[in-house]
Amino acid sequence: MKDNHDADDGVSRRTYIKLSGIAGATGIVAGCAGGGNEGSSPTEGENTQGGGEQTTEGENTQGGSGNALEIVHWWTAGGEQDALNALLEGFKEKHPDAQVNNNPAPGGAGSALDTVIKNRVLNQNPPSTFQIWPGKALTEYVDGDVLRDISDSVWNDDMRNAYRQGVQDLSKPGGNFVAVPINIHRLNNLFYNVSVLEEAGVDPSSISDPGAFTDALKKVSENTDAVPLAHQTQSPWSSVQLWENIFLGYNGLDAYTSFTEGNVSKQEDAVRESLQTLKDYSQYFNEDAGSIAWDQANGKVVNGNAAFIHQGDWAAGQYQSADGFEYDSDWSMVPFPGTEGMYSVVTDSFVFPKNNPSPETTKKFLQYCGTVDAQKRFNPIKGSIPPRTDVPTDPFGPFLQSQIEAFKNSESQPPTIAHGTAVTPEVHGNIDEVFASFNGQWNVDSAYNGLVNAFSE
Repeated sequence: MKDNHDADDGVSRRTYIKLSGIAGATGIVAGCAGGGNEGSSPTEGENTQGGGEQTTEGENTQGGSGNALEIVHWWTAGGEQDALNALLEGFKEKHPDAQVNNNPAPGGAGSALDTVIKNRVLNQNPPSTFQIWPGKALTEYVDGDVLRDISDSVWNDDMRNAYRQGVQDLSKPGGNFVAVPINIHRLNNLFYNVSVLEEAGVDPSSISDPGAFTDALKKVSENTDAVPLAHQTQSPWSSVQLWENIFLGYNGLDAYTSFTEGNVSKQEDAVRESLQTLKDYSQYFNEDAGSIAWDQANGKVVNGNAAFIHQGDWAAGQYQSADGFEYDSDWSMVPFPGTEGMYSVVTDSFVFPKNNPSPETTKKFLQYCGTVDAQKRFNPIKGSIPPRTDVPTDPFGPFLQSQIEAFKNSESQPPTIAHGTAVTPEVHGNIDEVFASFNGQWNVDSAYNGLVNAFSE
C-alpha cells in the first residue's frame, strides 16, 4: 500500500463483497445518524444532539467542509465528549490552521457508526478518519482494502518505541499498521460501594472465583436492602462482558483464547458453567435491569442502592464526578474474582481511510494521536490509561494510577469479545444475538447452542 492521496482508489469488487452485505441492507444516509440507544456501550455514548455534523466551534452542518478533517465517532456522552474535545483542542494548538468537522454517529455497540462508515465507503465518500476498535474489529476493512497502510507515514520510531507491544499488534491485524490506538480500558473491574459491603459483612478481596461471588451476592441480599449486583440487560453487551469475565475467572486465558478461536465444543463444560453462573447472578440484578442504561445501573452504586457492578473503568468517571463519593473511602474495586493478574483490554483507535478527503490533515491528526501530549489530554478525562509507556501519570489521579500499575504488573491482557477485539465483526454480532436472547430467558442450553453456531461460516 502506497502513501499517496489515493484519489483514484475507488472501491474494489473485493470491498463490495466484504462490506455491502451489511451496509447495503440499511437505509441510513451517509453522514447522518439517528438518536442514541439507552442500552449502548459507554465507549459508544449516547447522542443527545441528533444527526448531522458538528464542528469544534459548535456549528451544525449537513455537508462536508472542503479539506476539513471529518471525524466520525460515537463519543457523545459527557465525559467521553469532554475527552474528545480536549484531544481536538490539543490538535488545534499543534496545527492552528486545521479545520475539524466533529461528526458523531452513536448507537449500541458502535452499530450505527459501523453502518454509516460502510455506506460511505461504498459510496466512495469516506470521512477523514473514524473511531474503531483495533484487532479483529478491523477485519472487514483490512480485507476490503479500504484503509491506508500508515506504517511509514504515521508510525515513526518514537511511537514504535513507546507504544505497548500488545497494542501495536492490535493496530496491524493484516501485518501493516492501519490504526493508531488512543487509549486502553480495563474490563475486569468489580466496583463496589464500601458502606454497603461493610453493612453486608462482605470482604471483596476474599472472593476467590466467580462461584464464590454468588455467595457474596446472597449475603448482600440477606443483610442489606441494597441490590446485590447492578446491571443492565436492555442491550446485550453488558452480559457478554460479564460472561467473558466469568469464563476467564473460572478457566484462564488459554481456554478463553481457544473459545475465541471458535473451539466452543471443546470448551463445552466451561461455557455451560459460565452461562449457568451468569444465570445465578441474574436473580440478584436490579428489577429494572431491562429498562435502564449502564450509567443508570452504575448510579445505584453511587447512591448506595447497589453493592457491586461489573464494568469497564469508564464507570469510575461517574464516581469521580459525584459529590462526596471518594475513591477508597466510599467506592473501590477489585479484579473480577479469578482474574487477578489479568488486564482485560478494550482499545479505541483512529484509522486512515483510502480515497481520503483531507489526506494531509488526516496524517497530521493520526500523528498527533500517537503523541504524549494527545494521550495526556485525552485519557484522564476518558477514564482510560495511555497506550504509550512514557505519558506522565500525575494527571491521572489515584484510581487510574492504580490501573496503570496493574497493567504494568499484569501477566496477560486478554482482548474482549464484548467490544470486538477478540472476534471478527460477524462473530461479534452473532454472540450479541445469543445474549440478547439469554437476557431474560436464561436458557443455558439454547445459549450454548447459539455460541457454537456463532462461529459458523
